[in-house]
Amino acid sequence: MNKEILKATALLNDGKVVAIPTETVYGLAANAFDEKAIEQIFQIKQRPLFNPLIVHIKSIDYLDTIAQQIPPIAQQLANEFWPGALTLILPKKSIIPSIVTAGKDTVGIRMPSHPIALELLNQLDFPLAAPSANPFGYISPTTSEHVKKQLGNKIPMILEGGACAKGIESTIIGFEDNEPILYRVGAISKEAIESFIGKIKVKSKASATPEAPGMLSKHYSPKTKLIVSENIPEYIKNNNVENTGFLLFSNTPDSIPIHNCILVTKNKNLDEAAHNLYASLHELDERKFDLIIAEKFPEYGIGSSLNDRLYRAQETHFDFDYPTELLKINKTIKQ
Repeated sequence: MNKEILKATALLNDGKVVAIPTETVYGLAANAFDEKAIEQIFQIKQRPLFNPLIVHIKSIDYLDTIAQQIPPIAQQLANEFWPGALTLILPKKSIIPSIVTAGKDTVGIRMPSHPIALELLNQLDFPLAAPSANPFGYISPTTSEHVKKQLGNKIPMILEGGACAKGIESTIIGFEDNEPILYRVGAISKEAIESFIGKIKVKSKASATPEAPGMLSKHYSPKTKLIVSENIPEYIKNNNVENTGFLLFSNTPDSIPIHNCILVTKNKNLDEAAHNLYASLHELDERKFDLIIAEKFPEYGIGSSLNDRLYRAQETHFDFDYPTELLKINKTIKQ
């Protein structure tokens, strides 16, 4: 067995937090049954306690261990899309601490498809709660280097797994009166879900009491101010772009210096664009531009998910009193 997986297993068994690869983004993982370990996740990320975590399991059969009253359609979705980038919000069993679920009686669950994540989960006697391995609100990490730069001095280990294949977070589906509700668009498109279960209602934004992770209006944000544009040539024509970075889906305009641009796909492939999105935002942020202009993606397939991430990154403030929430976190952890 991989020595690094053995090391990660030992740390997690000891109540520590470890960064792990998944096919979506790198996660900050801890024993989902261990409140003290989960507190560390919130402390390291500086994540508000009202924002619930996703629990990662090793098999579909394990679902009954942590969830109850599972709607038949939820089981069908798990059978179809797991292992994979789909999170299901289901009534939790008492074995899941309330800190994982922000006090709610439901829990987000998924079975990742990354082989290293699955190998690790199969060495453990517990599932892993694992939000993205980055400071709260910032761009999600899709490489171990992203994690190292942001949290490397705060965690004992980053389990290497290469660049994340999908590159954006999981799609999240909840259930109201046993009817599926799309809470967060993600790596599995709305169209793919609907081709399996028919039309689905969408409820993708919330304020200070989100039903699921990733529902706050501001999220996935670089430190550099970001603006989404539907017409890059028009923007260039009317603005001084000398110290502006551009995140592009279409071809690079000749009028922009090559250093100022990152093209996320060479042939307008949305899967490739998703794979490169966060890495490109990290790179543009590091170049210290005054502004980042992101080209809007086509509104179909996972293009809708990519636009969702861009518009949340564009927001200038949180939907809640962030400093007050951090005080609540610190107070809770010290008790």
